[in-house]
Amino acid sequence: MAVIKPALAKGTRDFSPVEMEKRNYIFDTVKKVFAKYGYREIQTPSVENLQTLTGKYGDEGDKLIFKILNSGDYLAKVPAELLESRASAPLIPHIAEKALRYDLTVPFARYVVMRQHEIALPFKRFQIQPVWRADRPQRGRYREFYQCDVDVVGSDSLLNEAEFVLIYHEALTNLGLSDFTIKLNNRKILTGIAEVLGKPDLIVDMTVAIDKLDKIGLDGVVTELLDRGFSPEDLEKLQPIIQLQGSNMEKIENLKQVLASSAIGLQGIDELETVLGYVEKLTGDTALLNRFVAVDITLARGLNYYTGCIFEVATNEVRMGSIGGGGRYDDLTGMFGLKGLTGVGISFGADRIYDVLEELGLFPESTAQSTKVLISNFDKLAELYALPLLQKLRNADIAVELYPAAAKLKKQLAYADAKKIPYVVLIGEEEIQSGLLTLKDMQTGEQRKLDEKALFTFLSSPL
Repeated sequence: MAVIKPALAKGTRDFSPVEMEKRNYIFDTVKKVFAKYGYREIQTPSVENLQTLTGKYGDEGDKLIFKILNSGDYLAKVPAELLESRASAPLIPHIAEKALRYDLTVPFARYVVMRQHEIALPFKRFQIQPVWRADRPQRGRYREFYQCDVDVVGSDSLLNEAEFVLIYHEALTNLGLSDFTIKLNNRKILTGIAEVLGKPDLIVDMTVAIDKLDKIGLDGVVTELLDRGFSPEDLEKLQPIIQLQGSNMEKIENLKQVLASSAIGLQGIDELETVLGYVEKLTGDTALLNRFVAVDITLARGLNYYTGCIFEVATNEVRMGSIGGGGRYDDLTGMFGLKGLTGVGISFGADRIYDVLEELGLFPESTAQSTKVLISNFDKLAELYALPLLQKLRNADIAVELYPAAAKLKKQLAYADAKKIPYVVLIGEEEIQSGLLTLKDMQTGEQRKLDEKALFTFLSSPL
């Protein structure tokens, strides 16, 4: 039998114990914040019916769905003419009924509709699971990756948006980040701007262009808008809008003047003002708003999807794309026949947050440590002496290992060092006779003699 060279499927990754501990640190940190705000965790299957996913992401998105071949002889019932045509698209309905989950939003919508009679509205959920996309793998883009979503459906209260600002602030602060910006906009404001320019039919063209301001600069945006059908006169009106300066309140006051003739634009401004007011009332802290929250009229993520408030979060400490985003959608469940159920949600970019924390050295040392103490093993007598101690320590919720076979001290200390185990208990003939155990601090090299009670007291205290 030929030897198969081990390899990962393209666009996938293994995670080492150290990487998993760091990833779980991120997930555990944000979960605690979600729970404080009343959100509860759900999970949905990795596999969904293909028809559940198809048509929800546009033609390009549909191409990126990983289809699963039917079990058995999946070609047996395919019409001969389809086989002879050698075209894959017409074959799919005949050979694949299921697919891997593309995102967490559509499965969540399916979940809500299927359980609409058993869930209490508003329904607040968070979900942290992997998704799959048949995209071309490249640096920072994978075919399997985790999404970290938190949504509420069945409530049109803008208090939800305000709490998402606070969730972002608290979670990212708890992760150690100190300089980040939570950008806010509203789809209705963008619609209002297009109305004022007399180009409501070109709203998508307008927002696609101005969304690139940071990447291509003002001159690039102007060129693109001219190519998309805007006149020089339109640009003369638009330029001061997209270059609004000043505090959030100053920007809002300027927008009120610019959009005075647009009812929907004024509604968007009012919603934005309400969200900022809620944040200030909840925190009693205008400094938080001024430092971490920014009204950004060029923000236009998910324009065809979102209908109200739009969020995006960027870190200013590392050059990186957005580390979070989201917004309000008015008809999440309409795709499955349950009309009129509004919702709002945000996501955390866990992989990008990981890279930021890694670059800034913000992961606590404790994330790389699972075992607190290693008990040495020099011979059978020492092993038998150590076994009751081993279990007593575990019963006291202290993470402990016994080196599994008799070995020289150098080898056992190297093992502890490799696993970043901070302490080693040395048990030799002297320790067995005296009942005083030798505790070695792996960081300082210091050794001390402790009886069993003192050892438990010391190891029970936090590092």
